[in-house]
Amino acid sequence: MSRIGNQPVPLPAGVKATVADGSIEIAGPLGKLTQKFAPSLRVTVDEAGKQIRVERTNELRQTKALHGLIRSLIANMVAGATKAYTKSLQVVGVGYTAKLQGKDLVLQVGFANPVAVPIPEGIKVDPPVTSSMLVMGVGSVPCTTVRLSGMDKQLVGELAARIRRIKPPDPYKAKGIRFEGEEIKRKAGKAFGAQE
Repeated sequence: MSRIGNQPVPLPAGVKATVADGSIEIAGPLGKLTQKFAPSLRVTVDEAGKQIRVERTNELRQTKALHGLIRSLIANMVAGATKAYTKSLQVVGVGYTAKLQGKDLVLQVGFANPVAVPIPEGIKVDPPVTSSMLVMGVGSVPCTTVRLSGMDKQLVGELAARIRRIKPPDPYKAKGIRFEGEEIKRKAGKAFGAQE
């Protein structure tokens, strides 16, 4: 029994849901999202009760596994249709910068050439904000904050992870690209370890 799958998804005001041909479409103030679901699941929209229900048609292991997943994806779509999902990244390091050029986010992160990351449709990137942050053991370091937002939770998270993968945070000097608020496990360098 899936505790998550059995919970109905409430439909807020201004959000419409349509089920047709094995897929559900959610339309809200921020746009439309579509999600396909397995034929072994039944998705129903209760207009009177303003909710969406996901039910299983059989008790196979695969169906049980998909039950909670599809319900969670639909709940994320409903939430994204009313309020955009956001992810913030920090580009930390001397000479490390980020800027918008047309439909690309251009990162200067210690490579010989800048890295251009294309911004997919449905994702909005705010102009990067430059400030400084205090890094333990290093001091004040320049920091550029990049904020991504969009109605598709998966797309926003995927783009943020792809940008972070370009230059993950260095465990010694703590420079690189990190999620905002991410704790970096620092390592002691050889010279520091030799003094003990």
